Parts: sequence; structure tokens; C-alpha cells
Amino acid sequence: MNLLSSVRALGLPLPAAPQLTDIVAAVVVIVVGVGIGWLAARTGAHPLTRLLQRATGRPGVEDFGDRVRRLLRSGIAALVMIIGGAAVPDGGYAALLLAAATGFTLAVFAYQVARVAGLRSGSAAGVSAVVLIAGAASMLGGLHSLTASLDGFAFKVGTHRLSLLGLVNFALVAIVLFVLARFLNRIVSHSIGRLNGFDSGQRVLLQKLSGIVVVVSAVLLGVDLLGIDLTALTVFSGALGLAVGFGLQKTLGNLIAGVILLMDRSIKPGDVIVVGNTFGSVNKIGVRAVSVVTRDGKEHLIPNEQLMTEPVENWSYTSPNIRIHVPVGVGYKSDLALAQRLMIEAAVASERVLATPRPTVWLTAFGESSVDHEILAWISDPEAGVGNVRSAILNRLWVSFQENGIEIPFAQRDINIRSLPTPSKE
Repeated sequence: MNLLSSVRALGLPLPAAPQLTDIVAAVVVIVVGVGIGWLAARTGAHPLTRLLQRATGRPGVEDFGDRVRRLLRSGIAALVMIIGGAAVPDGGYAALLLAAATGFTLAVFAYQVARVAGLRSGSAAGVSAVVLIAGAASMLGGLHSLTASLDGFAFKVGTHRLSLLGLVNFALVAIVLFVLARFLNRIVSHSIGRLNGFDSGQRVLLQKLSGIVVVVSAVLLGVDLLGIDLTALTVFSGALGLAVGFGLQKTLGNLIAGVILLMDRSIKPGDVIVVGNTFGSVNKIGVRAVSVVTRDGKEHLIPNEQLMTEPVENWSYTSPNIRIHVPVGVGYKSDLALAQRLMIEAAVASERVLATPRPTVWLTAFGESSVDHEILAWISDPEAGVGNVRSAILNRLWVSFQENGIEIPFAQRDINIRSLPTPSKE
């Protein structure tokens, strides 16, 4: 099957006899479009790249600048070809050539837009394929014939008529709205993240609310564009309400609890909390659960509702400064004043211990085999762990005690033997 037969099978108008002037005009339009697109990309790609990177927060993405240059180059070239198409008569080989070039250029533009918006290469290629067919067919004036053919493949479900054209329209609208919603949500989320007037918890809450608004707006716009009648869904509203009331009450409870946590700022990303046996830093407050990362690298997902109903120990609620306790025992024959001075020096020498408040030493008890002390030191970064601070202090103290003859005694026990067994006589 040759090219003319393929065009005839699609219902598109056949090209007329080739005319050299029309073909030259089409080539000139294509060359001018590519040239203007190349110049526009060369002069405007850098500022546009910086603008998109600042808006989407993707400065580290590889070849991002190349994608923007290809986007700008193909978009300007396609626009020039569409405008210049008025100078090429319909129905000839020149129109076919210009339609193919315009469709290909629009496909490249659609692919780059999808990639900049964050879609994977496979999804972006699907979008560009649809744009290629629709753009080329529209330039040839055959889009009406194509839509009529697609609308002919239809069947009825009850009183509703479903056609292949309706499914294609639904897919196209869904893809376009998905790309736009994802791109807009990325811009809004990054813009909110740069607001210095809000703390981290408030920014997370605004990002989540803005994401919900963008998604709901995209869904409502899609329903309006597709002309979907939502009155049929009222029949299922009662059943949906019962399902939410019984089956999804925990999910809704966790959702509401997460919003409350973000609003009252009792728990924020970066806070160090203790919930039950879980100790770690809050990594993310999600819709269902709070992610807490322990010092072992384990990530615990704690339901939001649990944080609302159970006691939570927040080490960073009003101030990041916390005091750690390091127990130390010395021998009864040791110089206590010297030992206590060495304890303070070991705490002060630790890098993470704050100079103010100054570390102190408490004598806590006269133990069975040692005089028990506690070193009290303040740190301002509990998310980095507290065990490593204790270890650093005790390591320095071990060396200082050995250099100054301070004894760290072993456990001692006095055993009183009241009687011994009588040796047997043989």
C-alpha cells in the first residue's frame, strides 16, 4: 500500500497533482519555522530554563537545559508552520509535506512538555504519538473525517451511548489534565516551600492542601469538558456514605489527625520524638501516618491517630536543646574533686556539647563498690543521636582517669562463711 492509498483509507483528502511552487513554499515555511525556532531557543532557552528550574525546584535534573531548548525550538517551529500553512494550498503534496513536518514538530514539543512536567519517557512517548496523529490530520483537514469514523464505532449500555471517539476524548483529556495538574502542583509546592514566613509544618500543610485543590480542580474541569452527567452517581451516595462510615473511619480519622498535627504544629518534620518504644526524627507527615527514622536507619510508620491519642515525648517542641545524663562511678579511695574536674573537662571537650549552659557533675549516691556521679551536658542537635555524645565523653574520661590515677572499681562483695562442712574420716 502506497502513501496515497493510506491517505484514502483514513478518509483524508487526496493530494492534487504536484506543483513545484507549492512544494517550494511548503519547504520554505518548514525551513523558516525551524530557523526561527532555533534562534528563539538559542536566545531564550537560558532564561526560560532558569525560570522553570526555580518554579519546579529541579535544578539538579540532568539535561534539563537541553529539554527546555528542544521544547522552545519545537514549539516556536510548530507555531510558525501552523501560521505559514495558510500560504500552502490544501490537497496537494505540499500540504501533505507540511502536515507531516508540523505533526512531527508538535509531537516533539508535546514530548518535551511531558518530560519537563515529570512524566516518564514511556508516558511522554504515548502523549507525543497522539499529538503527532492529531496534528498531522488537523493540518490536512481530515480530523473531521477521523472523528466521524471513531464515532461510528459505538454501542449502548442501557440508555447511554459509548463510542470509540468518547473513549479517545476521555483518554486525551485525562492525559492532558494529568500533565497540567502535575506540573502546576510541582510549581505551587516548590513556591510554598520557599516561603520563609511559615515553619516547616505549615509549609507541608499548605502543600498538601494546594495539591488537593489542584487535583479536585482538574477532576471538575475534566468532568465539565467531557460533559459527564454526575446525577447518576447520586444513587450510590447512600452506599458510599455507609462505606465511609464503617470501612474508612480509621482512614478518615488518620487524615483529620494529620491535618490537626500540621495545624497546631505539635509535631513537625525534623522533630525528635519518642512514641512508645520508638525513638527517632520525624521525616514526613503523610496522609495516613508519620514517618519516624531511628538512628539505626529504620523507618517507622506511626498512624496519625496514635499520635493524637497517646502520650508523645517531643524533644524539639519549644527548643532543640536537651540535657543528657552520663553515669560514672569512681573508687572510694579516689580524689573526688579531681575526678569531678576531669569529668567536666571531658564533657567540655566534646564537640557537640554546648558551652552554655555549662556541663555540671552531680554526686548521686554512695554505691556498693563506687561513688556514683552523673555528668549533665546540653546539646542542641538531638536528631544526630545522644549515644555517640555519651561515648565520646566516656572515651575521653577513660584516658584522663588513667593518666591521673583515678580508679574505676569492679563490683566488690564481702562473703561471710558461717560454717564449713566437717571433713569426712576414712
